[in-house]
Formats: sequence, C-alpha cells, structure tokens
Amino acid sequence: MVRKALGFVAVAALVLACGSSSSREAGFDDNAAGGENGIGGNGNGDNGSLGGNTPPPAEKVEECTKMDILFVVDDSGSMKEEQDNLAKNFPKFVQKIQSFKTKSGSALDWRLAVTTTARNLTYSIATPIGTLPMTEKGDDGAFRHKGCATSKKWVEKSDADPIKTFSCMAKAGTGGASIEMPLYATQLALVDRVKDGTNTGFLRPDALLAVVILTDEDDCSREDNNFTIQSDACDSMAEVKPVSNYKQMLDTVANGPGRWATAVIAGEKKCSSSFGDALEAKRLKDFVSLAGNNGTFSSICEGDLTNALEKALDKFDAACKQLPPPIK
Repeated sequence: MVRKALGFVAVAALVLACGSSSSREAGFDDNAAGGENGIGGNGNGDNGSLGGNTPPPAEKVEECTKMDILFVVDDSGSMKEEQDNLAKNFPKFVQKIQSFKTKSGSALDWRLAVTTTARNLTYSIATPIGTLPMTEKGDDGAFRHKGCATSKKWVEKSDADPIKTFSCMAKAGTGGASIEMPLYATQLALVDRVKDGTNTGFLRPDALLAVVILTDEDDCSREDNNFTIQSDACDSMAEVKPVSNYKQMLDTVANGPGRWATAVIAGEKKCSSSFGDALEAKRLKDFVSLAGNNGTFSSICEGDLTNALEKALDKFDAACKQLPPPIK
C-alpha cells in the first residue's frame, strides 16, 4: 500500500543520509449517458411544463434471473487476514445466494470471479535525497484461477465445489502493488481483459453485474506510468482519474445505469482493528454514492466480514428484483 511504500522509503532515506462476445463485452465510451429523468408533459395543467397532476410514467423494470459478481481484492502487504476472513465467510455467502428465488420460483443463476487491485506499474517515490524508482507487478484485471483445481476462470452455481474453488481464488497473496487501484482494476477486468480474450465469457447481457471491492486503502486509480508520488492521499494525487469515469464505464458494460450494483468494504474513516489499520476510502465512498440505491459501503475495521457480505448480497438481491431493461 502507498503508506507502507512511503514508510519504507523514509527508512531507506534515513539510512542513506547517515551513510481492467456480447454487447457488454464491446468496451465503453467515456461519454456514455448516466441516465436522465426529465419530466415532459404537454403543459395542459396548472403547472404547465409538469403536465398538470399527471404523474410521469413508471419506469419499466424486470427481474433478473442471473447475476455476475466480480470480487476485486486488495493483495498488498497488509491484507492476509482480510483475505482469510473472506474465504472463511464465503460458505455463508454461497448459502444465502443459493436461497435467492426469482418471481417464478426459480433459483438464481450466479457466477463469481476474482481479480486484485494491482496492475503492472513503474513509478518513483520522492524522498528527501531524491527519487526512488519502483517496479511492481499485478494481475492487470485478469481473473485469478491458477492453482485452484479448475479449468474455468470463475466459479458458478453448477460447479461441484464452488466454495473450495472460490476460497482458493480469494487468497490472492500479499505481494501486489503498493498503490491500490480497485476501480481501474475493475475496468481492466471487464473491458481490457475481455477485449483481449483473457476474461471473455464471464459477462452475460441479461445478468445483473455486481462488483465487490475489499481494501484497507483508498482508490488511487490512474492509467499512466513513470510518475512520482509524494504522499498517500489518493484523492489529491495528480493524474488520478475521476470516480465518475468508472461509473460511466459500468453503465456501458452493464448496458445501462441501474443494471449494476456495488458493495465496497474499506475504511469508512481512518480506523484500526485486529486486522491492522485502514485509511479513509474517500474516493470509494464517492463511487458508492454514484451507484445510488444500488451501492453499499461497509467498514473493513469491523473485522469479521459476515455483516458486510450480508449487506452486499441484500443490495444485489434488491437490485436484481428491480432490473431496468437494457439500453439498446
């Protein structure tokens, strides 16, 4: 994580001084509409432009029968306990999602994939005596599956042992990049890695898309390389992409706003738990707010992830039951 990388550099400086198939898989347009709710009317009532007392037509909704869930897991140095806790609580997650029923009484058709917050990255950290070059490796949005006894890159309802497979995928290790970029990692997973064939086949055009982010840092999503950082304040870091970019990306990937949901488990404020410290995730809180009724935020400093995962599934279930039609 950034603060740990900066801490390492501070110590080093002291020593030296002393001596990311369907239309959902076609990419996205930065100018994609985020949804508009204008009220027309014919001006026949007392209020003219509001069309008198005639209410606007109700938005058409349908219920989804499928759900595609992407977990974006922080794999930096402090996340081992949280990853273990995610794997430990996943059986309860599966039990609840298995109980979901559609209006017709059918079971929900779900699938889950895992990627990490890290990407391949080169940058420098400013120190009192100069800059320290850094080169870090990440998944670049590729789904994790190697070594998990599966030929697929995700787990789904029909698998023989989805709990065991997901628990393996969720333990992403702690050797990832120190600068966490969960929002850009989501874009890499659902756009770039779909375009190049790495994650092709996961997204289904008639499914609710859901994204779960687990991190003890804020989002520092930027798409450049060879930059220099001087602090760990992601919300003020130069060249960090606006959070709204990733809302627009998901609107397009999901074929319209309201057809995706998110649950973020991060620092609601700077906090500590038995798992260690977390920074306030200001940008991730903004991202959840852009999801409107389809977003939920839980504090990672609660320690046990049971409640956070319950809230995530409740939010996804509600979004699935009010799924708007896709934008043509």
